[in-house]
Amino acid sequence: MVNTESNILLNSVKYLKSVGPKKAESFGKIGIETVKDLLFYFPTKYLDRTNILTTTKVYGHLINGYEGEVTIIGKVVDKEVIRYGRKEILKVQVRDASGFFECVWFQGVRFFQNVFNEGEQYAIAGKPVLTKYGNLEFVHPDFDRITETESQQFLNTGKIIPFYRVSKELRSTKIGDLSLRKIISNAVEKYSGFLTETLPADIIEEENLLGIIDAIRNAHFPENYDKLNLALTRFKFEELFYIETLVALRKRNYKEKIAGHSMKIKSKLIPDFLKTIPFELTKAQLKALSDIRKDMESPKPMNRLLQGDVGSGKTIVALIAMLIAKDNGFQSAIMAPTEVLALQHFKTISSFLKNFDIKIGLLIGGQKKSAKQKNLKIKELSESDIIIGTHALFEGDVSFNRLGLAIIDEQHRFGVVQRSKLIKKGVSPDVIIMTATPIPRTLSMTVYGDLDVSVIDEMPRDRKPVKTFLRGESKLPQIFKFIIDKSKQGYKSFIIYPLVQESEKLELKAAVTNYETLKNTFLKDVDVGMIHGQMSIQEKEEAMQRFSADALKVLVATTVIEVGIDIPDANIIIINDAHRFGLSQLHQLRGRVGRSEKQAYCILITKDEFAEKISSKNLQLEFLSPALLEKNKTAARIQSMVKYNSGFDIAEIDLKLRGPGDIFGIKQSGFPELKYADIISDMDLLIKAKEKAFSIIAQDPRLILPSHKIIRDNLLTSYKENINYSKIA
Repeated sequence: MVNTESNILLNSVKYLKSVGPKKAESFGKIGIETVKDLLFYFPTKYLDRTNILTTTKVYGHLINGYEGEVTIIGKVVDKEVIRYGRKEILKVQVRDASGFFECVWFQGVRFFQNVFNEGEQYAIAGKPVLTKYGNLEFVHPDFDRITETESQQFLNTGKIIPFYRVSKELRSTKIGDLSLRKIISNAVEKYSGFLTETLPADIIEEENLLGIIDAIRNAHFPENYDKLNLALTRFKFEELFYIETLVALRKRNYKEKIAGHSMKIKSKLIPDFLKTIPFELTKAQLKALSDIRKDMESPKPMNRLLQGDVGSGKTIVALIAMLIAKDNGFQSAIMAPTEVLALQHFKTISSFLKNFDIKIGLLIGGQKKSAKQKNLKIKELSESDIIIGTHALFEGDVSFNRLGLAIIDEQHRFGVVQRSKLIKKGVSPDVIIMTATPIPRTLSMTVYGDLDVSVIDEMPRDRKPVKTFLRGESKLPQIFKFIIDKSKQGYKSFIIYPLVQESEKLELKAAVTNYETLKNTFLKDVDVGMIHGQMSIQEKEEAMQRFSADALKVLVATTVIEVGIDIPDANIIIINDAHRFGLSQLHQLRGRVGRSEKQAYCILITKDEFAEKISSKNLQLEFLSPALLEKNKTAARIQSMVKYNSGFDIAEIDLKLRGPGDIFGIKQSGFPELKYADIISDMDLLIKAKEKAFSIIAQDPRLILPSHKIIRDNLLTSYKENINYSKIA
């Protein structure tokens, strides 16, 4: 047991009152090893005294037409299981000082019967109703058990009661809501005074933040709601401040410490190439190219994010950057997340450069080779000007001759270590990170705050917005007739299914089964092919070539075609079981069509009852609260697809629906996981934290000033692993 004042917080929780070795093991299973860990295990919610009503007052509100939620504190006086044939209903009778009310459960009857015991105090929350007999009733309410002492304190003094997540590991050693609250209360009272400050005094004063001891005490057992909000704000700000400090350090490490290569346009290669492309670059593409050219001319290494919607023309911008590298005697590599996308890049770039003496290499994992063939491939790569590939590019035996430009496509599919492996194949290469998933401003300020950003927010002039519709399965025969009619006008169609093989659990249509059915029934008069993830790379390539060359009019596919497929005549996409896909994935799939001057169509298919239900909801997508979004996720996804064509609009809604970690691979990025802050709702705090962090690193990049020692020490103790990641672009 550690006894010195400075280390007392590192004592095991087993030494705390009412814990001991066995309960300490269960704490350890949820990541709480020390007293300090427990102090930072914050409540998930609080009992809000402003919503506490008596039974009599609730009666009065209901008679006057009130339909909202309320909370009543009362004592269990009776419980009864009533049987109606094979069904059971649990009724729990509760009373407070002014009267009685009932809680009713139709499901989980046996479980809830064991939860509620006579004499126990509960805070019951939910939407109350008056039965036909005039009784006050809650159906399947939320509830929290409290002690009689807490109940009296609460009613007499307005004390705020915290509630913690009690995991199954804790419950297994008989740690429940009440005992956990008591253990934490003792720990806060006895040990919070030993905490040392983790923010400089000037930041605390300037931002009007609570000190750490005051913040910890009020985060657990707040004096009032103002103090609670101040406590939570302090921890949110601190979390965002240290994340932005890591971002600022990452940017400085890459820009200031590493010497890059100055690359200028030296010959007629770029002007000659621009004369050969059969279209005019958009203003947004030209602006992105100008940004990239300036970066490449600089002796500092480029570290640029190139973001643009599907079909906006990122590949041609990246190719021109690769030609600048070639003009300076450097190789370029472009890394894609899938073999299909790598093959697409290879074909597209080879087509653009068919009249130029530029060697293009391809390296993908699906290529099986003998030792002799491998040696030839290594020689080919060393002599290539442009190398296109998948994860195979950063394998140990792959080497480059003079890698000067690394382009990472759909970057959120790669982890930070994977990206760094490719970058390390060169000597301080310029880096372009591409994404077809537009990134909301909040995220570009955090995860990508170390990158310079170019946005292609303009589509080619001849493009028409894709028309998107929601239809029920009963409309499929008409939709297949539409596909046949349009095929006579030169249209090609994708038909997407979520799985390759039947799954009894999910009951989704499978691509293989439906492919066989369609080519023998509805689509027997057109040429139908298939592509899915379990096919070999050769089979995938053959299917795509036949589809591209007009040998196939319809391609049945899984989401293997989600990114990078560019077939101008493919202008219809049918997405089956659309409610099973994420919003970003639906938008990416839609991006496979609408790449020519023809009108393109995206038809989302769900079960008839789903289609009817989704269509009946009139959601104001831009203004939906998190609670409403949670209740209407499926409808919000589908309605967003029908309403919006812009990936930037889609990304904002997807961010609200799924959170940043799931969308942009934050968990792979070396980026600390957010515990307290929400980068959507805490935008103002994020801006303040970013300004403060970047200002400090600009002034004192090594954090050697006495006033910044506290920041340096906290980074080294709490963010050691993330500091290592901050050295990787």
